[in-house]
Amino acid sequence: MSKNIIIIGGGIIGLCSAYYLQKEGHKVTVIDKSDISEGASFINAGYITPSHIVPLAAPGMMLKGVKWMFNSSSPFYMKPRWDIDFFKWSWYFHKSSTKEKVEKAIPVIKDINVFSRELFQDIKNSQDLEDFQLERKGLLMLFKSEKEGEHELQIANKAKALGLEVSELSNAELHALEPNIEMDVKGAIHYQCDGHTTPNQFMKKMLAYLKAVGVSIKNNEEVLDIKKNGDVINEIITSRGVYFGDEVILAAGSWSGNLAKKLKIQLPVQAGKGYSINVERPTGITIPAILMESKLAVTPMQGFTRFAGTMEFSGINSDVRKERVEAIAKGAHDFYPGIVINENEKSNVKTGLRPVSPDGLPYIGRSKEYKNLIFATGHAMMGWSLGPATGKLVSEIIDSKKTTLDTTLFDPNRKF
Repeated sequence: MSKNIIIIGGGIIGLCSAYYLQKEGHKVTVIDKSDISEGASFINAGYITPSHIVPLAAPGMMLKGVKWMFNSSSPFYMKPRWDIDFFKWSWYFHKSSTKEKVEKAIPVIKDINVFSRELFQDIKNSQDLEDFQLERKGLLMLFKSEKEGEHELQIANKAKALGLEVSELSNAELHALEPNIEMDVKGAIHYQCDGHTTPNQFMKKMLAYLKAVGVSIKNNEEVLDIKKNGDVINEIITSRGVYFGDEVILAAGSWSGNLAKKLKIQLPVQAGKGYSINVERPTGITIPAILMESKLAVTPMQGFTRFAGTMEFSGINSDVRKERVEAIAKGAHDFYPGIVINENEKSNVKTGLRPVSPDGLPYIGRSKEYKNLIFATGHAMMGWSLGPATGKLVSEIIDSKKTTLDTTLFDPNRKF
């Protein structure tokens, strides 16, 4: 039965949800406060990452956060501030950062990433979207020290045990793969299982497709209030009008927690700011890489190479910290001595806010408070990678189908 569905949020999660729902015959409206041309879905590293099997809330991460709290150029920066929601989230993050919880999450994270990788390929094969970059060259984890190399090798062995394609590379093998760029590294782990895209390209083409098939895109409209009658949401009030839907999907990224409060729901989400710099000149880089000690992501995209990274918890804002921009430029040069990111390139830095749940796992599922509310948010650094999988699962939930994957660990009503 066709339903009238309202999606709050026009990022990768919202658009992929719209994609699968319209294919099931539903009438879909996407509402976003921006013009859907910027933010995390446009400036991320573009990775499709089955290799990212360890959630952000891993043992030792909170200690690193406290250690780096007063260093605003650190890779994992928590700005000191008086914020009750942030205090609660931090406590939940600490509670989630146990070996037992991480081990339980690893196979689930692997499964949803592999599922999403297949769906990206299905979208490509369907030719619904005009041709977009989707490559499967893998991901290089580049390290300078034995310590980092040994740490990543442990993760690589877990990935192998889960059936993912991964290999350890000697320097000779690494340079055979990337012969046109000088690298100052000790070695690398190559996750052949990974892929990459150009996010802004995919987003523009997905938007064009959705408009062409009748999905209503309402951009530059802010959701001001959400009205309910008992356990049913019956009105979405925006800065431009009022909308009525049979189902409501909250996919508003870092703003999801604030919108949930309008329904008196406590959804622990913090905005994790990332930065990216595009270098629109030849770099010689052909394979995506993570520069481990610098915690930077490097991606060869169509027309440019993107250098992205950092996780900054400083609230919802788009402020650019110059020291963090300089850290990206320095990290790139440290690993690729021939690359110097110039002042003009640094001045064009972009930021985006990633919605981070306390345990690093997304919220995908129905609300227990409202029977027509579905959450699709909280993906942390995996939002891009998990876009299609989340959209497909949301469509299955709305159609009361058995979900392709077990979503128990993604339950939005879970306790921390």
